[in-house]
Amino acid sequence: MTPDPEAFRFEPDVAEASTLPASWYRDPGLFALERDRVFARTWQLVGRAEQVARDGDYFTTEVAGEPLVVVRVEDGTIRAFSNVCRHRAGPVAQGAGRRRAFRCGYHGWIYGLDGRLQSMPDWEGVRRFDPAAESLPSMRVESFGPFLFVCLDPAAPSLPAALGAIIDETAHLPLERMRRVRTVDDEIACNWKVYVDNYVEGYHIPIVHPGLFRRLDYGAYAVETAGSHSKQHAPLRTGDGAAGGGAEAFYYWVFPNLMLNLYPDNLQTNLVLPLSPERTRTRFEWYLLEPDRPGASEEFARSFALAEEVQREDVAVCEAVQKGLGSRTYDRGRYSVRRENGVHHFHGLLAAALRA
Repeated sequence: MTPDPEAFRFEPDVAEASTLPASWYRDPGLFALERDRVFARTWQLVGRAEQVARDGDYFTTEVAGEPLVVVRVEDGTIRAFSNVCRHRAGPVAQGAGRRRAFRCGYHGWIYGLDGRLQSMPDWEGVRRFDPAAESLPSMRVESFGPFLFVCLDPAAPSLPAALGAIIDETAHLPLERMRRVRTVDDEIACNWKVYVDNYVEGYHIPIVHPGLFRRLDYGAYAVETAGSHSKQHAPLRTGDGAAGGGAEAFYYWVFPNLMLNLYPDNLQTNLVLPLSPERTRTRFEWYLLEPDRPGASEEFARSFALAEEVQREDVAVCEAVQKGLGSRTYDRGRYSVRRENGVHHFHGLLAAALRA
């Protein structure tokens, strides 16, 4: 039986609280509910402004299973529309490219870049049909730095409200001038929440990441929570020099599934994409400021090697945890007050969203 989020009592005091029930990481019914109440009602990273630099540039994507097309229209604005024809649900766009209009790949209905229905082949004789009422449904689009976000829920708070202090704390970084240099997708045999749980705490670092642990001042490691995001402080040990040429770094998680690791001249994004109750895709993207400058490729190679090592270690432990969540002997655990406040914060946000 699918667990009832309304019956779950989240304890706001981390010292008294227990973790989410194991069934929340395995149940197909709850997985479907998360897609509707969490992913369809939050801002989701879908791409970059450079992908739609010119009028008519577009790319297709999905949010919470909803097919979308993102396009720059004639007035220079960026719009997002349903990628589902109003006739019989064919796709109006595929892949990415540049168009003057969208043509459904099923029966050839044509829509303008503004989403309005323009023509329908062989439509004579149809009565009580108003083309003006058949425009492609529009979704909200907002940007942060070079990134484009879409939200399916017209009532959700704005993207700045969701990002909170992240905007001000990173305003001095040249995010819009950073360029993507690599993308890596991994498919992992675990629930998406297992991966997020793992990211928002450093408690596991001494055991799971011995190489990273040697670089960090673990005693000073801390997690700050606020609103719908959290920030991790992970100072490097003296003499270890961060990739990016400075000690300043920001490690953010944004509810429900986005990680941003920011340095003075590079950043990494990690998007956690649920595939099924027990499978998840992670999408890492690396961005550099002036990637052609002398020494940039060597710096990136070192940073990428460490990130790949940490990811391999995280994947192994997350897949082991997913198996453990299926044990007959386990249901819920407790939180470390000092080290797992970020996990507790995530669980509170999730519980509230599922009760909405």
